[in-house]
Amino acid sequence: MSTDSAPTRITVRGEAPYDVVIGRHLLAELPGLVGKAAKVMVIHPAALSATADTIAEDLKASGYEAFVAEVPDAESAKTPQVAAFLWGLLGQLDFTRSDAIVGVGGGATTDLAGFVAATWLRGIRVVHVPTTLLAMVDAAVGGKTGINTSEGKNLVGAFHPPAGVLCDLAALGSLDKWDLVAGLAEVVKTGFIADPVILDLVEAHVDELRNWAGAQATDETWAVVAELVERSVRVKADVVGEDLKEAGLREILNYGHTLGHAIELVERYQWRHGAAVSVGMIFAAELARMAGKLPDDVADRHRSILDSLGLPVHYRGDRWDQLLAAMRRDKKARGDLLRFVVLDDVARPVRLEGPDPTLLAAAYAEVSKEPPTKGPGTPVTLTLG
Repeated sequence: MSTDSAPTRITVRGEAPYDVVIGRHLLAELPGLVGKAAKVMVIHPAALSATADTIAEDLKASGYEAFVAEVPDAESAKTPQVAAFLWGLLGQLDFTRSDAIVGVGGGATTDLAGFVAATWLRGIRVVHVPTTLLAMVDAAVGGKTGINTSEGKNLVGAFHPPAGVLCDLAALGSLDKWDLVAGLAEVVKTGFIADPVILDLVEAHVDELRNWAGAQATDETWAVVAELVERSVRVKADVVGEDLKEAGLREILNYGHTLGHAIELVERYQWRHGAAVSVGMIFAAELARMAGKLPDDVADRHRSILDSLGLPVHYRGDRWDQLLAAMRRDKKARGDLLRFVVLDDVARPVRLEGPDPTLLAAAYAEVSKEPPTKGPGTPVTLTLG
C-alpha cells in the first residue's frame, strides 16, 4: 500500500453526530473519540489479542484505566451468555455511565460491544475499531446493536450510535481473501440500492478483488478498496443520518437480508454473513423480476457480479419450508406479513409487502436450481472455517 495520507472523515448526522474515520494508523484518533471517560474496556476476539493489548496500552499512555475482555470469535460471541459475562466484568470493575467501551474486531464483535454498551446503565459511550471489510462498511456504522437467540439473528438489540468509528484500512492487508469477498457482498448491496459507481468499480476490478492478496496487492487495488469502503460508508451514513431507527428509509439497507438472515439461522451461523446476503440478493432480484418490477438485465447483473466475486448465488432446494418459517420470525416482518426490500432498477429500492406464496416459491426455485457446491461457491468460501 502506498504511503499514508490524511484520513477521510465521513460524518453520520442525527441527534448525536459522529465521524467514521477512514485511513491508516488511526490509533491517535482514539482518545478524542473515547472522550472524558476514566475507564475503558476493550472487547475483542481471541485472534486480535495483540491488537487489543496495543490499543489498551495506548489508552493507558493517554491517561485512561484500560482493560481488555476476550470474547469468542464470530457469531459465537453474540449470545446472551457472553453479554452477561461482559456485564459482570463491567460491574466488577465499577464502570459508570461516564466510562466507555471500545469494540475491536469484525461485525459480530462490534454488534456485541455496541449492545453491551447500550444496555449497561442504559447506555455508555462506545467506539468501534472494525478490522474486517464487512464491519467497516456495515456492522460498525449506523448504531444497530444486537445479539442472537436460537429463534433468529439480532432479535435482541438496541439502537445505540457509537461515539466514532475508526476504519484502519491496513487491517485489510492480513484479511483472509474469503473474509474480504464476504464483505464485498455488503459493498455490492450498497451499489445496487444507492451508488451504481460501486458496481462499475467491482466489475472493472473483479479479478483483483476475488483473488485478494493483501500485502501483495498493488497500489491501484488498494485505491479501489479504499474508494469502495468510502462510497459504501457514505451510503450508509446518508441513510442512517436521516433514519436511525428504521422508520422508513433505513429499511433499504436490509436488501438481501430477509432470506440472508434465514439462511444464517438454518445453517446455525456457519455461513459467513456476506455469503448468505449474496443468496438473499439473488432471491430479492428474482422476486422483483417475477413481480414485474425489475428489468431482466438488472436481475441478471446481480448473478453476474456476485458469482464473479466467488460469492454463492444458489442454495438448497430442500430448505424452503425452514427458510420461510425463519423469515416469518424475522424482525422485518409485521405479524404474518412478510416484507422485502426489492428494486425497480439500480438505485431505486422499494418495499414489497405480502407477496403471494406462489411468487415466493417461484423466486426461490430460481435460487435453488443448482447446488452450492459448484464453481466458486464451494463450502470453503461460505463457512466460517
